[in-house]
Amino acid sequence: MTYKTVAGFWIALAFLGLIDAGYITVKYYSGGEVACPITGGCSDVLTSAYSQIMGFPVSAYGLIFYLAALLLAFLYLDSGRKWIENAMPLLGFTGFLFTLWFVYLQIFVIEAICFYCMVSALLSTTIFALALAAFLTHRGETAIQD
Repeated sequence: MTYKTVAGFWIALAFLGLIDAGYITVKYYSGGEVACPITGGCSDVLTSAYSQIMGFPVSAYGLIFYLAALLLAFLYLDSGRKWIENAMPLLGFTGFLFTLWFVYLQIFVIEAICFYCMVSALLSTTIFALALAAFLTHRGETAIQD
C-alpha cells in the first residue's frame, strides 16, 4: 500500500471523523441532548468523569485529531514530502492509543457504550492500520532496494 493511497483513504475517514466528533462537540457546547441510536449509553459516557481532559470535551480533541489527519493527507497529496510519511503512522498510533484507552473506559469502568465514540474508535483504528500498512510496505521496499 502506498502513502498516496493511504492519504486518499485518510481524507474520507477524517472527514467522517470530523462529522462524528463535531456532532458531539456541538451538542456539548450547545447543551443539547445527544441522540444515541443503537447503544443507548451515550449520555452516560459523555457526562462521565472521563468525558473531559483539562476542561475540554474529549470530542474536541477528536476534532483536532481528525483535522490533523485531513491536513496531513492533503499536504502529502500536494507535496509528497518525506516527513509526512513519518508523521502519518505517528499520528495514527497516537489516535489508536487514545482509542484503546477510551474503549477500555467505556466497557470496564463506565459500563456503557457510546455509539459515536465507537464510530470514532473504528475510524481512528482504520486510520492507524492504513498508515501502518503503508509504513511497513515502504520499509520492506526500501530494505529490498538496499
